[in-house]
Amino acid sequence: MIEIGYTMMCEQAGPKQLVRDVVLAEEAGFDFAVISDHYFPWLDEQGHAPYAWSVLGAAAQATDRIPLMTYVTCPIRRYHPAVVAQKAATMQLLSDGRFTLGLGAGENLNEHIVGGVWPMAAVRHEMLEEAVEIIRALWNGDTVTYRGKHFEVESAKVWDLPDTAPPIGIAVSGPRSCRLAGRQADIMIAVEPKAELGTMFDQAGGSGKPRVGQIALSYDPDPDVALKRAMEQFRWFTGGWGVNAELPVPASFDQASRTVGLDDISEKMPCGPDVEKHVAGIRAFESAGFTHIALIQVGGDTQEQFMTWAATELLPALRAA
Repeated sequence: MIEIGYTMMCEQAGPKQLVRDVVLAEEAGFDFAVISDHYFPWLDEQGHAPYAWSVLGAAAQATDRIPLMTYVTCPIRRYHPAVVAQKAATMQLLSDGRFTLGLGAGENLNEHIVGGVWPMAAVRHEMLEEAVEIIRALWNGDTVTYRGKHFEVESAKVWDLPDTAPPIGIAVSGPRSCRLAGRQADIMIAVEPKAELGTMFDQAGGSGKPRVGQIALSYDPDPDVALKRAMEQFRWFTGGWGVNAELPVPASFDQASRTVGLDDISEKMPCGPDVEKHVAGIRAFESAGFTHIALIQVGGDTQEQFMTWAATELLPALRAA
């Protein structure tokens, strides 16, 4: 049976609310929780971007059983991989072994803030592979000196290590990232229900490993309210990752999505109170071979309402089958 997760969407809620929401998700019966790691929201209308790692530490203390995961952290620009290794090890300790480190090659939106040129996708994947090598080496407990094409590490050691290192997930969107994930990841991560991604992951060494997907939905008792909220806050997602990885600021996403209409949103995102419509969207990931699916409820101020509906209608409908 697939596992259903909840997304702490940093772009649409402040830090205290995100912690409250993951507590509600645990009480509602979600199987796991993921968190986005952004420096900017996608659009000004979303209005938030707290530091995900502080939220994770608080969430680890506020919850008891729900697994936690970054979805995803970029360890190649804003964070050096040696620092990510230390943060993730600390999270594994704080959560008593409930943490998974989800990694990706990043978006310009969040990484440009440290300056320099935004690398081409092929270079970002080279950097990501080096980053994973550094993280795993530091988790072995040794003092690490590393001289790579893109990164250097000088006599680094992570002093507080868990007995079991966190699993590493890698986000994929095409052949190059699938090959990287197949070589280096314990888990495949993707945001599109494409079976071919899993096939390429398998061919590169990922056979039998979990695959975590993510779907945005907009629940509301009023379908028009749900659709308009999705249009206001999530129209950016229709651009696809080839575009979304390159744009630098929220205003760019606003401009790029100016021609998106309500019909476009309705076609691509489940909106409204119809449980079967939401179930069908989630089942598309299951049919594509995903073992875990994290849900995003669009709208920071709608999470409590969503939790009640999910606990009483959506999750039972998903598990009944």
